[in-house]
Amino acid sequence: MNKIINILKGGKFIPLDKFIHIALYNKKFGYYMKKNPFGKKGDFITAPLISYLFSEMIAIWCVAYWKYLKKPKKIIIIELGPGDGSLCKDLLQTFKKFKEFYSCLEIKLLEVSDKLKSIQKLKIKNSKVKWIKSLNKINQGPVLFIGNEFFDSLPIKHILKNNNIFYEKHVKWSKNKNKFETVLKKAKNNLTNKIKKLKLNNYGNLIEYPIESLVYLKIISKKINKLNGGLLVFDYGHDEFKSIDTLQALKKHKYSNIFKNPGTADITSHINFKIFRSILEKNNLSVEKISSQSEYLQKMGILQRAEILSKKINFKDKINMFYRIRKLLHNKEMGSIFKVMFAQKKDKKFSLGF
Repeated sequence: MNKIINILKGGKFIPLDKFIHIALYNKKFGYYMKKNPFGKKGDFITAPLISYLFSEMIAIWCVAYWKYLKKPKKIIIIELGPGDGSLCKDLLQTFKKFKEFYSCLEIKLLEVSDKLKSIQKLKIKNSKVKWIKSLNKINQGPVLFIGNEFFDSLPIKHILKNNNIFYEKHVKWSKNKNKFETVLKKAKNNLTNKIKKLKLNNYGNLIEYPIESLVYLKIISKKINKLNGGLLVFDYGHDEFKSIDTLQALKKHKYSNIFKNPGTADITSHINFKIFRSILEKNNLSVEKISSQSEYLQKMGILQRAEILSKKINFKDKINMFYRIRKLLHNKEMGSIFKVMFAQKKDKKFSLGF
């Protein structure tokens, strides 16, 4: 917290996205750079930690996609923000059952946090896995990008429209009140032009502009168009244009104020999949459908797989397995708020799970 206060001393203020970036990714101070936020002892739980069947369904999907591409001799999977490494570990466990696919496989983990990288390395001991800090050097394909709760953790801007004038939310430190406050400053022309180009100004007076996600989506789109492959995204959000504030902080599995002790809580926002789809299509990719997590996993056969496994385990383990699957599928849990999207080259029509 003192880091941000020092930056904002003397009446200075910074855009909201810069505030979020410092709180999450500052090398010494940032939330993701100094702790393990995953699991019961952390601040939140992701789908791979709820049930390994989530990862197994994705692994089967990857093998099917490789077959759709006519079994290239090399396929590179890049996990965006691999968290505590659980998804990658479970994927490898299933991939090993498909020997021909496994022999063609390379996995690269995009991770900027040395702390999380060290946690991942304790779980993943496999020569097929390499760690990277940038996507720019990816020059072989086909390449399959997988992001599970990656984009929601990237900083966003808040833009407010009033009488067709755009204002950007900034953050300042109030010494008198001993707290952070937000102030509005007229948005720069370059930013308003980008918002208008995306037609985000047509859907209400509050605009959540996913500034860092857009950078990643453009880079990923270029790689897919050049090298072939696709982008598979799992994240919570909505698939319609909405004018709502979705920015939130999580600490010890409870919602918190994003301005209270920044650097100690996760800060996220809901993904606007309509915007993502629009950006990807503007970058010459095709997005056939945005599905709910429940629909995707059921189409991949998670319930049938669970039935098969249930015949080999005791009653207590069976109850536990189906309880965890319910958390993945039920509309009051992760089933409907989490969405799944696949983007691919326009000449490709792979639609398994959608």
